Amino acid sequence: MKKIYFTVCCLFAFFGLVNAQFSVKSPHSTVEAKVEVASTIRYSVYFNGKPVITNSSVRFEFRQAPPLGSDLTVLKSSSIEINETWTPVLKRKATILNNCNELTLQLQEKNFPRRLINLVFRAYDDGVAFRTEFVGPDNKHEYAMTDELVDFNFTADHICWAANHGSYRSSQENEYFKRKLSEITDQMVIGLPVTVKVDDNCYAAITEAEITDYAGMYLKPGHSVAGFSVRSSLSPLPKQPDNGDKVSFKFPHKTPWRVIMLGDSPGKLLESEIVMNLNEPCAIADPSWIKPGMCAWDHWWSGEVKMDNETNKKYIDLASEMGWPYQLIDWQWYGKFNSPEADITKVAPQLDMPGILAYAKSKNVKCWVWLYNTDVDRADWDKACALYESWGIAGVKIDFMDSDDQQMVNWYHRIVKTAAAHHLMVDFHGAYKPDGFRRTYPNLVTREGVMGNEYNKWSLRVTPEHMTTLPFTRMLAGPMDFTPGGFLNRTPEKFQNGTPAKVLGTRALQLAQFVIYDSPFMVACDHPDNYKGQAGIEFLKKVKTMWDDTKILNGQIGEYITSARRSGNEWFIGSMTNSEARLLEINLDFLGEGKYIMVAFEDAPESAIDAEKAVHTSKQVAKGDLVKIKMVPGGGFAAYLVPVK
Repeated sequence: MKKIYFTVCCLFAFFGLVNAQFSVKSPHSTVEAKVEVASTIRYSVYFNGKPVITNSSVRFEFRQAPPLGSDLTVLKSSSIEINETWTPVLKRKATILNNCNELTLQLQEKNFPRRLINLVFRAYDDGVAFRTEFVGPDNKHEYAMTDELVDFNFTADHICWAANHGSYRSSQENEYFKRKLSEITDQMVIGLPVTVKVDDNCYAAITEAEITDYAGMYLKPGHSVAGFSVRSSLSPLPKQPDNGDKVSFKFPHKTPWRVIMLGDSPGKLLESEIVMNLNEPCAIADPSWIKPGMCAWDHWWSGEVKMDNETNKKYIDLASEMGWPYQLIDWQWYGKFNSPEADITKVAPQLDMPGILAYAKSKNVKCWVWLYNTDVDRADWDKACALYESWGIAGVKIDFMDSDDQQMVNWYHRIVKTAAAHHLMVDFHGAYKPDGFRRTYPNLVTREGVMGNEYNKWSLRVTPEHMTTLPFTRMLAGPMDFTPGGFLNRTPEKFQNGTPAKVLGTRALQLAQFVIYDSPFMVACDHPDNYKGQAGIEFLKKVKTMWDDTKILNGQIGEYITSARRSGNEWFIGSMTNSEARLLEINLDFLGEGKYIMVAFEDAPESAIDAEKAVHTSKQVAKGDLVKIKMVPGGGFAAYLVPVK
């Protein structure tokens, strides 16, 4: 790890500055943030010299204190360069470069109560991030913040992709619909990330990073007269109305980072590591025990719950046969749930848990267990984690939190830290979006917060358009437990809801999701009987969940995407299209020297009629070769490339 800091300070403490302008540029000057402190705080963001966000304000409102964000004096400014390379535990690249220039402005109110804040801006080559630090001098008064109002004023009525969750209490499982900025209404509760097409050579995405003892952020229509603006809106504390208290704190305190990702193509946004870079380094002294991977998932989504010994052993057999390290024992393993009588330390009477775990161990498989969050909340969580550790449980899947208010954010942190102390990995379902906390506590391996494959069971919403939109929207925030791998593939004409669950799109599309979708803990959703003897099984035995390199070869939001990932000296390629047939050509210039065998699973011509059909091919390729990918509507392409010895 290398760190280089260059610091320049300007002091204005004697007189202060009431009209001041500042600028910070990224290391290669592709991104610039300008900040003006006059009657209010105003900032603007530029990409390759062109304005993206202009004349946008930052202010705060409180229940029992004056608003904060106007009539401020600049006491001091300082600038540093951060340049470090670090090694992530949850990898999609072997190393990550954290390189930016940081500007800090120390501000003070001119009038009572003369609060002090630091306004911190970071300019990366792939985006801008800023936060407010409430530094003093008052550390006794508890402030009740009723809102943090940050504007994002765009230069025109751009197209964006945004999910309306409808409420601050939700599982954040919705489509990211294509709409204009002006079409966002005050009745909507827009979740993050929101992706914006500024022009053909500039894409932006608004999200947040390092949410600590704070509320999650949403977007509402902004204050720009032109209607090209959105503003932040915080998740309220429990039992509070939308205009009630959002955050309760004493000085010192910090907001999360407000992040504006920037790239000249949608794929560049997807390659960015800015969210991870804005979080603190790993806090686990020895994280070597954190080993996510592929997982079988017992019979909830593909055939309803059968919580018995035989069914669990059937899924353990599947994991063992596929070479997957894990099996997930889902709900009802401790009987009654979401109830005062529920006990997450007692096993349902029909289950022989010691026998199941011993059977799994004999098959070289470890188990995860599902938990309802209210049952966790009532339990002695440390004692429960100690019990699971003694059983040899690998991780816990905790469900139905459906909130990101300040109290719930703090609950997440407590749960993850206690789990880490007992060598347990965590997968949150019914969850809010990622914010990069997995860098600090990488036992938080994945989370849901996405409308995934399970929705095929009761809806028509998991369309090819939705599936090709997710990488450029929800996945920009971090891993998502979409639970790919449905093998009862259907065309739109033949698709119907029911049990066992079918999935829209072709077999090759489902295989491609294992490469395209980020999730270090990747849960395959289907029943063992639906995998036996099927095209694509070989690919599911080979594919990884963590990577040494990631490249986005092409992509347009809601249309198509092709990703290439490297694990050691092997490469994997995944491609998906929306409801249009598509022919793509990719260049294998990312390969190393020498020959490779490319084993591919592709749409057959008849896949447009029978979506379970896939062609299995094998051929020799080399660096620089061109590969044509032909996909039927709702189709895909999946391949692995192994060096020729």
